[in-house]
Amino acid sequence: MTTGGARGDLFDPLCPTRQLLDRIGTKWTSMAVKTLADAEPDEVRFAELKRRMPGVSQKMLSVTLRNLTRDGLVSRRVEPTVPPQVFYRLTGLGLSLEAALAGLRTWAEEHMPEIDRANEAAAQKAPER
Repeated sequence: MTTGGARGDLFDPLCPTRQLLDRIGTKWTSMAVKTLADAEPDEVRFAELKRRMPGVSQKMLSVTLRNLTRDGLVSRRVEPTVPPQVFYRLTGLGLSLEAALAGLRTWAEEHMPEIDRANEAAAQKAPER
């Protein structure tokens, strides 16, 4: 079921593809997917994910994992202990996303010097306030 909008029309806020790109294009999603991929084939507990993702709040990590699980990118397993232990791992679909994100990270690493130079040039041209 789609939420409306024409599929493939990234200019339409209701486009399902645009909505998915909005969800997977966040830094926390990228970091969570990378962290889980690095642990593959093992599962990772919530607290360990938080420890491996500097700067993420408990709430943001929870929201990110909920979205990834809802989208079928991450599986969640709960051990019925007190308190419950919650484990996460990438699904096959999530592993395919990691491959795409790895390409984007490689591009960023290769082109960061050019981006830095462009930012420096723009800062030098900017009028003083």
